Amino acid sequence: MTEPEVPQVAVIGGGVMGAGIAQVFLAAGMPVRIYDPAPAARDSLPARITAGLKLLSFPNASALGRLTVVPSLPDAVTQAGLVIEAAPEQLAAKQRIFADLDAAAPAGAVLASNTSALPIREITRDVRGRHRVIGTHFWNPPYLVPLVEVVQAGASDPALVQWAIRLLDRVGLKPVHVAADVPGFVGNRLQHALKREAIALVADGICTAETVDTVTRYGFGARLGIVGPLEQSDLSGLELTLAIHQTLMPALDNTPVPHPLLVEKVRNGETGAAAGRGFRRWRPGEAQARREQITRELAGLATARLKLEGDQH
Repeated sequence: MTEPEVPQVAVIGGGVMGAGIAQVFLAAGMPVRIYDPAPAARDSLPARITAGLKLLSFPNASALGRLTVVPSLPDAVTQAGLVIEAAPEQLAAKQRIFADLDAAAPAGAVLASNTSALPIREITRDVRGRHRVIGTHFWNPPYLVPLVEVVQAGASDPALVQWAIRLLDRVGLKPVHVAADVPGFVGNRLQHALKREAIALVADGICTAETVDTVTRYGFGARLGIVGPLEQSDLSGLELTLAIHQTLMPALDNTPVPHPLLVEKVRNGETGAAAGRGFRRWRPGEAQARREQITRELAGLATARLKLEGDQH
């Protein structure tokens, strides 16, 4: 199949992820058409994207001049070379969108789903042109967290997977190739393996949730942005990793379903910050302040990364 040229990008879904994905391509000088079924979401898109651009000191006017917000899905994809679905993580909704995209998008357009865990083969079950469908799992917020997992489903054309990786690299992201369509891909499998053990530690009375978060943030988590777990193992020597695993692996939690403590908390309405209590207690206004702090810190890291990459070039 002939690869698309540098494409017009269409984003389907104007929520937090859709706006953030659009911002990445706009800041890289590419035209973006975006559709969301909710008028309020469409109306607020320019302001939300402007706020994200300001956070990284990008010129707003030129980027917004490349944005077109449209009232229907066909309007968004008519001339698109790359279509990214960024709808809520609901299988039925994504299946309906891809059925529509299969009919409305140009034959040469690459269709991508920003799912974080759903198998691409399930999303595209009723799609005729499954060869042109891939996964592109962006992380929130996409303009501050550069990783994109590019997922090659069983029917995906490998040439289009590689084309997408090159394009995402060109716009300043860090794409990786996930060669199998497994639930959770790579990042969420790692992340939720950690969460399973974290929940078990709290459930077993070994430590508090606050201790888990402190150990992660100020211990091994502080270096994860600099050195990954397998590189760190190589640098330390695999014989050390083996010795630790011989003692540790039999003791780790291996619950094959959601942990009973998590199920109990959700059943009891202890669903997290919005409810005032999850694994931790949250006072009114505390969660929003913490989210803003996290965004500022991520913006600082992103700005430093962009400056370092600019200096290297």
